[in-house]
Amino acid sequence: MPGIDDARLAAALKDRYAKIDVVERTGSTNADLRKALEDGAADRTVLLAEEQTAGVGRRARSWSSPKGGLYLSVAFRPGVPFAALGSLSLVAGLAVRAAAAGVGVDAVLKWPNDVLADGAKCAGILAEAVAGTEPSIVLGIGLNVLPLGDVEPGPGGLPATSLAEQGATNTDRTDVAVALLTGLDELERRWRLAGGDLTEAGLLGDYRTHCATLGQDVEVQLPDGTALTGRAADIDAAGQLQVDMVGGQRHTVFAGDVVHVRPA
Repeated sequence: MPGIDDARLAAALKDRYAKIDVVERTGSTNADLRKALEDGAADRTVLLAEEQTAGVGRRARSWSSPKGGLYLSVAFRPGVPFAALGSLSLVAGLAVRAAAAGVGVDAVLKWPNDVLADGAKCAGILAEAVAGTEPSIVLGIGLNVLPLGDVEPGPGGLPATSLAEQGATNTDRTDVAVALLTGLDELERRWRLAGGDLTEAGLLGDYRTHCATLGQDVEVQLPDGTALTGRAADIDAAGQLQVDMVGGQRHTVFAGDVVHVRPA
């Protein structure tokens, strides 16, 4: 299995990112970059691993990743209000979806942080704010590229798939990484210039268009064990889900408060 060509990756992205490191193996690219940010890492630093042994998911879930994917994190100091940082995960979802489309895979977005192809999960996203004098965020993306074999469903119960298993026209991981990081750079700059407002950035309409969650009857499981059931009606400018409950009340669901979102 050919590795990721770090020299080709760096050359293609040199004008977009401050630093790009490719490592063979690490516990968690997000954990590594959080530490790097605390130690003064530059804005737009990228860490990409061939393999992760202790990847970090939402609500402190830990997972191992098979070889053959793209497991990367990007450190940003975007200068947007702290409350807007979480919407960057939706921006990343659009970048992943576009990269999949670029190799012929029709992917959709499952709010708040999954990318699906043919009803199975091909990518997951995690945005983590980092404490400090300047609002910072580490954006983690795991994208399955090469065939997976037998992989158990994750905590959300979704089966796993990969770009290759969905008939991708190109599974060269360096090419896919260049396309993904190029798209992320362009979308993040729009989001940054708009102060983290998805509407002002012109990205909210795109997210709504590609979000398979909207229009579904859903059950939203919350950390205290309760569940909300209703129709997923909209996404707001901060990236939060609007659920219309039985009886007509609209409830705002914050991504950080969700354990699982499943069809009702």
